[in-house]
Amino acid sequence: MSKAIVKGEKPSYNPNKLKRLGKDVWRNKSLYLMILPVLLFYIVFMYKPMYGAIIAFKRFSPGLGIEGSPWVGLENFEYFFSNPDFARILKNTLKISLSLIVFGFPAPIILTIMFNEIRNARFKRVAQSVSYMPHFISLVVICGLIRTFVADGSIIQQLVHFFDGKEGSLLNRADAFLPIYVVSDIWQNIGWDCIIYLAAIAGIDQQLYEAAQVDGAGKWKQMIHVTLPGLRPTIIIMLILRVGNVLSVGYEKIILLYNPLIYETSDVISSYVYRMGFESRDWSYSTAVGLFNSLVNFIVIIAANTVCKKIGDTSLW
Repeated sequence: MSKAIVKGEKPSYNPNKLKRLGKDVWRNKSLYLMILPVLLFYIVFMYKPMYGAIIAFKRFSPGLGIEGSPWVGLENFEYFFSNPDFARILKNTLKISLSLIVFGFPAPIILTIMFNEIRNARFKRVAQSVSYMPHFISLVVICGLIRTFVADGSIIQQLVHFFDGKEGSLLNRADAFLPIYVVSDIWQNIGWDCIIYLAAIAGIDQQLYEAAQVDGAGKWKQMIHVTLPGLRPTIIIMLILRVGNVLSVGYEKIILLYNPLIYETSDVISSYVYRMGFESRDWSYSTAVGLFNSLVNFIVIIAANTVCKKIGDTSLW
């Protein structure tokens, strides 16, 4: 029996909606064409490959293909969790990622505030350009520079040798990898990350600064009571995104810097996935590890967003 429509109630389906949508697409066709390449990129390179994640639950063989490979369930995950490497790479990943959050996340905020206080426009432009430069240098070149900076006989190595008496390249010492990675990452990205915070500062109402000056607030109090509150929403959003990638330490820089002598402190989940997939050719196992990594990141970003939403009024969604 068909459901009777109450008098005065609008039908759930409006035939004019499709027509209005078509008119909107045609009227804003240039905007839709601009977003089309981005949509295609994500569909082809982000969403379509998700189907391949099924091999994490199989014993994948290229000859048999994804469909023909035998199903093993959670065997690859169980092997990973029981593997002696699990605790080591998880500890290294968390140690590097948390160090980047503690030391690397505040760095561009501090530099942005310093840039904001520079009154010489020419010097400010030059300083910003110099800070941006490392971000645009190839990662291979960056890692080559790092190797040169910490090589045996370099100024940095000799300075460290003066204090601890140990010789040789710092990249051959397990205890030196973490500070080298964190400091070089800050140097590489601090200027680029400043752009977002500088844009946020530009959006702060200048009348707030004028009112603070009238009340007798100096530069320090203006920063505490005007600049930082104005940056607060941007800082929270950036922190949520950073925390959401807590297990995603880029493997490119790791594999360009590490060696078997320092696997103890430098091997992380992403580099482990790379080695298992391309060197050991254990594709199912490496996919299982990568899927575990993505799942944890997903849970962490949901939790971080929920906490920020309850504490304040700023969140991703």
